[in-house]
Amino acid sequence: MRRTTRRLADGREIIYFDADPASPPRRAEDLRELSPQPGPPEMRRDPLTGEWVAMAAHRQDRTHRPPADLCPLCPSAPGRLSEIPESDYEVVVFENRFPSFTRFPGSGTPEPSTDGPGPVERAPARGRCEVVCFTSEHSGSFAGLSSEQARTVVDAWADRTAELAESPGVEQVFCFENRGEEIGVTLHHPHGQIYGYPFVTPKTDQYLRTAREYERRHGGNVFGDMLAAERASGERVIRESTHWTVFVPPAARWPVQVMLAPRRHVPDLAGLTDEERDDFAVVYLDVLRVLDRLYDTPMPYIASWQQAPVRTGRELCWLHLDLFSVRRSADKLKYLAGSESGMGVWINDVTPERMAEWLRGL
Repeated sequence: MRRTTRRLADGREIIYFDADPASPPRRAEDLRELSPQPGPPEMRRDPLTGEWVAMAAHRQDRTHRPPADLCPLCPSAPGRLSEIPESDYEVVVFENRFPSFTRFPGSGTPEPSTDGPGPVERAPARGRCEVVCFTSEHSGSFAGLSSEQARTVVDAWADRTAELAESPGVEQVFCFENRGEEIGVTLHHPHGQIYGYPFVTPKTDQYLRTAREYERRHGGNVFGDMLAAERASGERVIRESTHWTVFVPPAARWPVQVMLAPRRHVPDLAGLTDEERDDFAVVYLDVLRVLDRLYDTPMPYIASWQQAPVRTGRELCWLHLDLFSVRRSADKLKYLAGSESGMGVWINDVTPERMAEWLRGL
């Protein structure tokens, strides 16, 4: 694979990933006149939960459902300049123009302050937000990629995971894809995002606490033991391959939810071998195509890579992709109502065993 780094007109980084090192070089310049990037957003720690919340008011102005001929993720063409200066590309990653977390001079994590009223800590929202374009084709989805194209995306994810982990102040790297207007997608071009957070996320922090307690009590890895039990039972397993297992989690929160996990204990995407990456590309495309057949309509989903934090708990975390959908039937969506949104107590409308049976049948 060949990796080419360039700069956009406002100084943001753009990186092209080409599977064939002999592909034409990436030399196109960004000819747009762009305003300078805004200063770093602020983040505030909730004094009641201890969780950080980013305040990024500039995101109100981000691009919202543009027509196809004005898509900012398509390649540039005469009279239509986009975020990607090249006239074509395979996979490209660039810094988000409307980031929730952003890089700025200095090193280390800024010390929070309590300058405002009350016990609310504040700090600059240092980090990194990137956009990942899976293909130059505007129409389609990840499921429409070839296994070779999907493998290039995996390599891009792994590359960004490794590099962002070395960035000052980044504590966790999160690669994800939102698909479908039901999820809230505002750009229909097949793409995902990568966040470099300046803290360990609340979900991962809770996972680490549970994993440490499980290890203390049972002497094993909680995800590894769960995966072994699922493979032994097979009741919720959808597919097995040489290196990956696809299953519905035993306490699934969403009506459609599947996990893809490597059989080997790996902390993050950068740790996957070439064989594991090849195998994942084939298995994941099959899973996505099955999901689109479940209700005979494109499945809206969030696909989120659960990776180990950069500096803590790496031995406890087991890399896996958690994919879930708000669609609970062909014509119904699951809304996070009182119990889920108000108290964080989930109620699933479909049992994991039933969903696994349906998906296996496809």
